[in-house]
Amino acid sequence: MEPKWLEWAKQLQAIAQAGLTYSKDVYDLERFELLREVSLEIVAHHTEVDRRTIKDLFAHETGYPTPKVDIRAVVFKEEKLLMVQETSDGGWALPGGWGDIGLTPKEVAEKEVKEEAGLDVKATKLLAVFDKACHPHPPSPYHVYKLFIQCEITGGVPKKGIETSAVGFFAQDELPSLSVARNTQSQLDIAFKHRLNPDIPVYLD
Repeated sequence: MEPKWLEWAKQLQAIAQAGLTYSKDVYDLERFELLREVSLEIVAHHTEVDRRTIKDLFAHETGYPTPKVDIRAVVFKEEKLLMVQETSDGGWALPGGWGDIGLTPKEVAEKEVKEEAGLDVKATKLLAVFDKACHPHPPSPYHVYKLFIQCEITGGVPKKGIETSAVGFFAQDELPSLSVARNTQSQLDIAFKHRLNPDIPVYLD
C-alpha cells in the first residue's frame, strides 16, 4: 500500500541505524551517517514535513531497528463501536496509542480506553495484527504493527481525555470521519466482522 519511495527510505534508515549502532570503524560510521542523510532527503522531498523534524524523528531511533507497536482497543456497546475524536487532527479513532515499556499489550489497551474515553475495560482477545504498510494509511516514517485488542466494559462513564475532544459509539453504517493515520475503514470493518462472528481467526498481515 505505501509508496515505493517511502519503503526505500525506511529501509535505508534501518540499515543506517543498525550500522551506527554496531559499527566501530570511524569511516563506516561516516558512511552510515551519510546513508541516514540520504533517507532524510528522500522523505523531505516527497512530504511537506520539514527536514529538521524528519531528522529529529530518525535521530531519536537507536539500537537495532524494529517496528513500533500501536495498540488499539476495540470496545462494543451492543452493536456500536467505541471511538474517540482526536484533538490532533479532528478525526475519529479507536482508543489507543504506542505500546508502553513495562506494560503488557492488554494493560496498554485498558489504560488507553480509561485515559481517552473515561471507561473501565477488561482486555479479552486479540482480533488483528496489521502491518501499517499494507493498508491505506498516510505515509509514515516508521514501520508500524497495529494490534487490535477486544475489550469489555466493566465500569466508568464516557468522557473525553487530554488528547480527545469527544467520545461516541457508532454503528458500522454511521462511522464518523476517521483519523486514517490511526485506523482505516477496512480495519474497522474487520472489527465489526469479529463482533458478528467471534469464532473467526485473528487477522494477520
